[in-house]
Amino acid sequence: MAQGDGGTASAPAAVTPGMRGDKRRGSILKSLHDCVIEQGYAKTTLADVARGAGMSPSHLLYYFQGTDAILATYFAIVGRRIIERLETLRTEEPEQKILLLAELFFAGRGIKKSEIGFMLECFGAAVHDKRLRTEKTAIDRFCKEYLQQLFEKSPCGPAHAKRSAEIAYAMLVGLRTAAYFDQRLGPRRARRLFHDAMLKLAELRPRT
Repeated sequence: MAQGDGGTASAPAAVTPGMRGDKRRGSILKSLHDCVIEQGYAKTTLADVARGAGMSPSHLLYYFQGTDAILATYFAIVGRRIIERLETLRTEEPEQKILLLAELFFAGRGIKKSEIGFMLECFGAAVHDKRLRTEKTAIDRFCKEYLQQLFEKSPCGPAHAKRSAEIAYAMLVGLRTAAYFDQRLGPRRARRLFHDAMLKLAELRPRT
């Protein structure tokens, strides 16, 4: 547990309520993640999450209003993590950026399979959850604008950048989802398909 300075030299180190609360919220979020990956969100109960976090359901409700609130918080955290990783590639040239995007989403070097699985669970829940739907819409818009800027700087040019970004994002989500469920496709082949198609959309490789 995180510690702070004691009031005197002989006093035990104190833990502030905020620090203790942050650690417990972290335990709750991790527990939800583990439950969702193991059994899916639909089968995950408040009691399951509380048990994994080492507390009672009533104690958990002091930090979150329920499993929907925990899911929305975790979804926002993973979304920000993805955006932060994309931002690290912002200054790369289009061809190199396309390669790094393929590595990020399909090689497991930036976004783990468990994170992809969790995001897919969130996408399903977002159909009936306004907060999740708002978070997903924000991520979608960011990614499309990001891809549009990539294509604007490529031989594709501004005239076709928005259309190419829509196609590229649909392809990214579709291939990443398919690779998660279809072992015959797999991440390696999906990465190659995404990389080749992106180069063609950017007009960095002749279309066949």
